[in-house]
Amino acid sequence: MKRSYLPVALLLAVLMLNIIVTQYMVHQYFYENYVNTIVAGVMNVVLFPLAFLIYKKGVNVND
Repeated sequence: MKRSYLPVALLLAVLMLNIIVTQYMVHQYFYENYVNTIVAGVMNVVLFPLAFLIYKKGVNVND
């Protein structure tokens, strides 16, 4: 059975986006831009289910 690296690459991309958005959120909070902080926080919350779906599809493909 051949291993597909596409889900791994997508998970790495989502992790990188999560790190970038978290850093942006902390930066905006420090400079008291609370609307941007909330938007970045919502983006972090949206990225988690996306990563979970990618993980589940990747596991099911390899069974």
